[in-house]
Order: sequence, then C-alpha cells, then structure tokens
Amino acid sequence: MSKKEKKIILAYSGGLDTSVILHWLARTYSAEVIAFTADIGQEHDPQKVKQRAEDIGASKVIIEDLKEEYIQDYVFPMFRANTLYEGEYLLGTSIARPLISKRLIEIANEENAHAISHGATGKGNDQIRFEIGAYALNPNIEVISPWREWNYSSRADLIEYCQEHDINLDINNEEPSYSIDENLLHTSYEGGILEDISLEAPEEIWQRTSAIQETPDKSENIKISFIKGDPVAINNQKISPAKIMAELNSFAGKHGVGRLDLVENRFTGMKSRGCYETPGGTLLLKAHRAIESITLDGHAAHLKDELMPRYADIIYKGLWWSPEREALQALINKTQDNVTGSVTLSLLKGNINIVKRESKSSLYNPQLVTFEDDKKAFDQKDATGFININALRFRLNSKNKK
Repeated sequence: MSKKEKKIILAYSGGLDTSVILHWLARTYSAEVIAFTADIGQEHDPQKVKQRAEDIGASKVIIEDLKEEYIQDYVFPMFRANTLYEGEYLLGTSIARPLISKRLIEIANEENAHAISHGATGKGNDQIRFEIGAYALNPNIEVISPWREWNYSSRADLIEYCQEHDINLDINNEEPSYSIDENLLHTSYEGGILEDISLEAPEEIWQRTSAIQETPDKSENIKISFIKGDPVAINNQKISPAKIMAELNSFAGKHGVGRLDLVENRFTGMKSRGCYETPGGTLLLKAHRAIESITLDGHAAHLKDELMPRYADIIYKGLWWSPEREALQALINKTQDNVTGSVTLSLLKGNINIVKRESKSSLYNPQLVTFEDDKKAFDQKDATGFININALRFRLNSKNKK
C-alpha cells in the first residue's frame, strides 16, 4: 500500500495492542486512521474508548451497538444447527468475527478507505477469520496485519513503544497472567498461566459463572419458548434476541453452568488451551435440542447431527461467507420450520435437567409408544416383516462366510 493519502479502518478495542497499532499505522503509512469499535456485549466504556482513540490520533471514532444484530443474525443461526467445534466448543469467538469483518468493509466503503487493519497475531485463528471474511465481501480491499509486519513481539515491546511516543494508556510493565476476549455469547481466556496444561485454571479467572459451592442449594426452573428454532421468550415474556441471551447468561451463570477447559486444534495447525464461559449458550443448546426432540423428524435430526461438525469447522475457520456455509445454512433453516414450542429446564449445581416439552407441532404420540396393548395405533405383528426385511442382507452375508 502506498504511504500517501491513504485512509485505514482499524478494528479498535481500546486495549494496548490496538492503541499502539492505531499510532503505528498513522505513522508508518502516513495515513488517516478511523477507529471502529463493535459493541457486541463486551465490558467497555465507550467514552473512554473514544477519548483514547482520539488522543492517540484517530481522525474519527465509530462505536456501534451491534448486540442485537450479532445475536439475531449470527448466534441464533449457528444454534439452529446445535453447533459444537470438536464436540465441546460453542464458538463464541469465531461467530463474532464475520460481523466485525462485515462492518469493517461497509465502513471502508462509506469512508472511501483503501484498507482495513486488525490486531490479531500471526499465530492465531482471528487473523484468518477477519481477512478471509473481508476478502469475501470486498476482494479488492487491502488488509494490514501489523503483527505480521513490525518487529515487536511482546507486551513489553508495546509498552516501550508507548513510552517512546508519549502514549499514556495507564498501563504497567507487568505481563498479564492471561488474555481475555468477550462478547454477549461468551468470555474466553488464553495464554499466560493457562499455557501449562498440567495446571488447573485458577478460580479467579472465571467472571460469568459461579463456583459450584457458591451456587444456590435449591433448583430453579426457566422456560424458553421457540419459533422456527429461535428463542423468542423467557418465562412467557417476549424480549429481544440480545436481552434473551443476557437473561440466559445471568440465570445459567448463577447456577454454575457453562465452564469449559479445552485444548483445541487451531486452523493454523497448533494445539492451544482455551478456557471458556458460555452459560447462556450452554443452556440454549440444551433447550434447543429438547424442542427439536419432539418437533423434528428423526431422519432430519440425524442428518443435521452428521452435518454439524462440518458446519462447526466452517465457522471456526472463518468461512462464514463461503458458498458451502450458505448452502448448509439453507438446509439447517429448512429443518427448523416446525421447531416451535417451549421447554422448561431445571438448574441445580451446574446441572441442567429437562422438565417439560410442549409444542403444537409435536411428533410425539403417546398412543404409539405406550406399553399398553393398543392394536388400533400400532399392530406389533407388523414388526416381524420389518425385522425380516432388514435382516435379509445379514443372513446372506452370514451364509457366504460359512
């Protein structure tokens, strides 16, 4: 990229990394830098973020509340598939990146900017997610990844940079014990003390979930209502998607639900340990599977379960805007046509139990499954032919072996 008369849109968090990047971009590329902060539910002070970016030299600061869009258009579609990466991870970081990439590109178009930039490192997944997402939406955009360009390699280097350039961030020289990333769906903790996988994650890292010994001694129920696979109400009260997620987070976190300590396989090829808190998501996954259990055809449900790992892998690798994700999403959305009803769950000491399932679209028929003799609903003699037909190939194979 030419270093003259350029405008760059920076994904700005307000932390040490992106604050240094803001200054470095303007200085290195002689460029106008616009700081963009997506409010997707993280703890932050918008006024402080704005002031910090302006003090460092941002020509403009854009802070947008994207919580509703994030949950409605990204989190809920993902949960329709009951998505888990490597059988456990609810993809709280991965699913946030497509939205941020989309807004970076949209703002770049609005501001006539030639480039976007981010603070993701060269070892992790986020650089891939941001950049592939950006190129999918604007193949001509230029992307600047400072961690792959500059010679700085540590927090200490960045602190020294701040000192050299009189950037006051109210920080100290001590290395943090771990890094944190958060949004309305989850909080993740990585690095530092957590890199020793032989050590238990310290209790003090957890922010959203109570320790089991500190949770209520009595169970508590919650009712989640769904329409076409998406939650629409809590305890019969209709609220917005973001408020639903916030309510589920608070309720599940209070009961110690949603902690995960995982060693995962990054897209870049290395294994990394992540500690995740996804209280509301853990509860929502349980409830969604429960409502599907009575409203979704068995074969359709099994097909979804077969496709889910592929769908999860796509999201994890930052391929949200890919043709394959869109195709899978269309199939998943179709399976949700009749996934409407409510589920009541009971929480106690980190456990979630299904109490009640209700739906006008229910496929569950007590007359068919009853142990009582009811030939009008199901003639048990019919099972003989069913078994004989399905056993035919096994009989033939057995004769051939002999």
